[in-house]
Amino acid sequence: MASATADLRDASGRAMGTATATQAGDAIRIRVDGMNLPAGAHGAHVHMTGQCTAPGFESAGGHWNPTGADHGKDNPAGMHKGDLPNILIGTNGGGTLEYSIPDAGVSGSGAMLDADGAAMVIHAGPDDYRTDPSGNSGARIACGVFR
Repeated sequence: MASATADLRDASGRAMGTATATQAGDAIRIRVDGMNLPAGAHGAHVHMTGQCTAPGFESAGGHWNPTGADHGKDNPAGMHKGDLPNILIGTNGGGTLEYSIPDAGVSGSGAMLDADGAAMVIHAGPDDYRTDPSGNSGARIACGVFR
């Protein structure tokens, strides 16, 4: 079974959790275990490039979007394969997100882990699930490269 894990870190290198992508039939099962994050809802996305250069993590590129869709589950022209639900973080800084990306592969032709890899990114604010390209979710506050 194909799988990959990303160690999430903030711009200073502090551990912010882990993300795991596991092949489950014709879907990718994503699990994000966040820690040391600000309380509240945060946009969480699989980004198309396996790079996390601080401080802004722009090196991760845009959302993984092999079908050329717009952003968000509430966008009639959406959604990106890398669009995930918001992760809800408690007052203890922790939270978990589990989601299945349908019709997607961790590896192989057209897969998440292509030649330049992929990254998991957590944003400062919540995703509104419709504004292209990133759901108006703000700065990238944690990033991890899937390996």
